[in-house]
Amino acid sequence: MLWDRHEAEDLAQEVFLRLHRSVREVQSDAHLLAWLRQVTTRLAIDRLRRQSRHATVPLEGDPGVAQEPAGDDPLLERRLRALIAQLPAPARAVVVLRYQEDLDPLEIAETLAMPLNTVKSHLRRSLESLRDRLESAAGSPAASPDGPAIP
Repeated sequence: MLWDRHEAEDLAQEVFLRLHRSVREVQSDAHLLAWLRQVTTRLAIDRLRRQSRHATVPLEGDPGVAQEPAGDDPLLERRLRALIAQLPAPARAVVVLRYQEDLDPLEIAETLAMPLNTVKSHLRRSLESLRDRLESAAGSPAASPDGPAIP
């Protein structure tokens, strides 16, 4: 979500410090997983909100996307990461939890303490926005006969 490896490492340290302070409240493995997702997502959103007020990214610059193993189309993946980085923090959190963490909308709603319909709206609007931006950048539809369609 943060698109910066160092920021993500700092966030992970902060999450584990909070876990250390709250370990007695954890009731089970499932509760631990839900707690970690919720705290991590909320702290990431808080950091993104603080960054947007204080830091600016030049339009011609790379948004600092963390490097991941290349898939079928590394250029498409890079473009998608850049477009996702432009989403507002809550919408980005929903998209990341859905497509990176593979959570269903109900689990996302519980993790973010957000109404289910809001999660669905964020997903729908974010995907529409990503499709539109990808199509306008490429000059062609996002789904091509020989390439994967954007979900």
